[in-house]
Amino acid sequence: MRRTPVLALTLSALVTLSACGGGGDPLDADAPETPAGGGQTDDDAGGTAGTDAGADATGDGDAGSVIVGSANFPENELLAEIYAAALSDAGVEVSTQLNIGSRETYMAGLEDGSIDLIPEYTGGLATYLNPAITVTSSEEVLAEAEKNLPEGLQLLEISQAEDKDSLVVTRETADELGLASIADLEGKAQDLVLGGPPEFETRPNGVDGLEKIYGLTFKQFRSLAAGSNLTVQALRNGQVDVANIFSTDPAIGENDFVVLEDPESIFAAQNVVPLISKDAVNPTVEEALNAVSAALTTDNLTEMMVKVVSDGQDTAEVAREFVDGM
Repeated sequence: MRRTPVLALTLSALVTLSACGGGGDPLDADAPETPAGGGQTDDDAGGTAGTDAGADATGDGDAGSVIVGSANFPENELLAEIYAAALSDAGVEVSTQLNIGSRETYMAGLEDGSIDLIPEYTGGLATYLNPAITVTSSEEVLAEAEKNLPEGLQLLEISQAEDKDSLVVTRETADELGLASIADLEGKAQDLVLGGPPEFETRPNGVDGLEKIYGLTFKQFRSLAAGSNLTVQALRNGQVDVANIFSTDPAIGENDFVVLEDPESIFAAQNVVPLISKDAVNPTVEEALNAVSAALTTDNLTEMMVKVVSDGQDTAEVAREFVDGM
């Protein structure tokens, strides 16, 4: 049980969204797995990061307070819990607002002050801020993102941990169609169903980008919940032929899925990085979050995702174990 008080959050962007189609096909675009505005507060998230250690260790409140948000997929919630645990250990007063939604939604929360901090991915953020981005390396992508950040927001140190979007097929499909890279889908995509989160349909590194960069037009796009087992099940059961799955998802190895190479680098570097309101930054907050970034790697993030997704361990407990071992 989380023991910090719940902060009342007013995510104005969430009010405009509606939860649709609860009784329809769970793979339909209008039946998202999580309802809009369904973000978890620190009471209903069931975690432990925002404990009563959130009171300043000196008792004078100098360490500040931070509301940590997350997007609506397991890895981002895990990272948010890691940030929350590290900040709490540093004496920062912490609360969480998990499972907010996609980038289009939580960016509004950062800008209106409903949340202060969220785990971000450099390439996705840079592309969101500038759809015409052409750079792909970690350093270039970070610089591009920083250049276009809304006023009042800043990025702290990036981590080595990287979780990229990827296009994945079953081993059977790869062997049957001779697929090793995204480029190999040319002349075949028109007969295949592509699955991914709703926003993948319109993002420049999604359906639109695949058409512009690789010349691919799929038979159909099927909307699936980001980072959920629904995507894995749909690919495994043949409801989709190609799926957008995050590269650290343990289901890739567990199901012997094939990640298609990306020779045109449609998916830029995706280093994990704290995106935070400047008003919430102080030396204590910055030091704690930079320490997390220094400790995170792709390997240990993938290992934690196995614990959360495959083994069903509590997200906050996995986060606490990682922070205690830093």
